[in-house]
Amino acid sequence: MSAVDISRHDVEEFLFEEAALLDEWRLDEWLELLTEDATYQIPSNDAPDSDARNALFLIADDAPRIKARVKRLNDSEAHAESPRSRTRRLIANVRITNRDKDILSVSANFSVFRYRRNAPLRQYVGRYEYQLNATGEALRIAERRVILDPTELGTLGAVSFIL
Repeated sequence: MSAVDISRHDVEEFLFEEAALLDEWRLDEWLELLTEDATYQIPSNDAPDSDARNALFLIADDAPRIKARVKRLNDSEAHAESPRSRTRRLIANVRITNRDKDILSVSANFSVFRYRRNAPLRQYVGRYEYQLNATGEALRIAERRVILDPTELGTLGAVSFIL
């Protein structure tokens, strides 16, 4: 499989599967979608194009930190997500923005609804930016960047789940 052979429909199906895994808390299966050197980043909303090496990020995880995050979230003693949040993700406006050899740059709008016991409904809105590797028989996430639209993040509460 090369980047040239991948259609937008293929990318949409991949992103829909990722959303289902995250909504169903199948985090170990979600990890299998990532490359060995994957990154997961949520920059501050006032500097969404910044670099994690020289700017404040809400989350700036490399592969070992992503795995540690999943391990903590899967731990029944993890008080930040006990009981687990219930989420529902809507993915829209999926676009392949660039193809370079076996790498696809992908953008998609999202809305994530989060339900948590004794807390009001939270809605996270923004854009996902991906670098997807198209090698072998499947797509893999090399970079997952979450760009949040709200200008005031305090009302959203802690982002203790995989956004």
